[in-house]
Amino acid sequence: MYPEIQPYQTSTLKVSDIHTLYYELSGNKDGVPVVFLHGGPGGGCDEKDRSFFNPNKYKIILFDQRGSGKSTPTACLDENTTWDLVKDIEKLREELKIEKWHVFGGSWGSTLSLAYAQSHPDRVKSLIMRGIFTLRKSELNFFYQNGASHLFPEAWEDYLAPIPEAERHDMVLAYHAQLNSIDDSTRINAAKAWSKWEMATSKLYVDPSYINRAESDEFANAFARIENHYFINDGFMRDGQLLEKQEIDKIRHIPCIVVQGRYDVVCPATTAYSLKKANNIFWFMSKLTMTDFSRNQVWPELELHIVPDAGHSSREVGIAKLLVDATNKFADI
Repeated sequence: MYPEIQPYQTSTLKVSDIHTLYYELSGNKDGVPVVFLHGGPGGGCDEKDRSFFNPNKYKIILFDQRGSGKSTPTACLDENTTWDLVKDIEKLREELKIEKWHVFGGSWGSTLSLAYAQSHPDRVKSLIMRGIFTLRKSELNFFYQNGASHLFPEAWEDYLAPIPEAERHDMVLAYHAQLNSIDDSTRINAAKAWSKWEMATSKLYVDPSYINRAESDEFANAFARIENHYFINDGFMRDGQLLEKQEIDKIRHIPCIVVQGRYDVVCPATTAYSLKKANNIFWFMSKLTMTDFSRNQVWPELELHIVPDAGHSSREVGIAKLLVDATNKFADI
């Protein structure tokens, strides 16, 4: 990754009667523009996120999505949907007088990258994504109900703790009640437990300093409430919408690189593979010959890199290297 730099401009953009976004510009004022879409939803940007890009070549644009980071009001769920965020990205592009830009996003940022590109394909120069997440029910069930729990039983026990046993058959719904409680202690306790679960499972080697992020009341409250709000509402889209052939066909002409950790349990590799191959990889494998299968790839042009010794985090060495390689590759297009 490139050395850390400071922004040359910070500002805000009012995008609704309720929400005002924080954004910043760094790198080369006259460089090729790239917008960074952070994870969560609700995670906010980090100053290290600037370091994926060559500051001599890129005009680096970071912003905090509705309710996240430095955007206000914090943790606000009103007027906060996938499609509100897509509109916000366009408003920011227009505010900055940018015709087309590169789009970079990981985890939830990959969800938003796909939603934005499919809505505005003429505004995207390239897509660089990591840890593909499309909010399918199967993806949410694996991480929040029955899947990752088998790999991280000790962290799962802490995640279960705030929820009464009778309510554990639907953890996202059970957390929804507590994360929207009028009792501050109930809400913050649930927010910290929800956030800690993701922090504890995001790296191949568990990182205590990363888990400690969940101890911040402000971060955990925004992160957990906004994530859960999106998940309880199925991302405000059809199940599997972003992987539908008619949606992928809108963006197949856009150069795209995906970097995926083999042992990513937050956003397992099956979704990245489905993005390249088919809506339902298992159906195709059972119904088609391998020759037919190769002809029925949804997005054969997509360049998929699976990192053999990495989990979910963009900070893991193998993932970070390939993401920087990707930004270097697209810097001159």
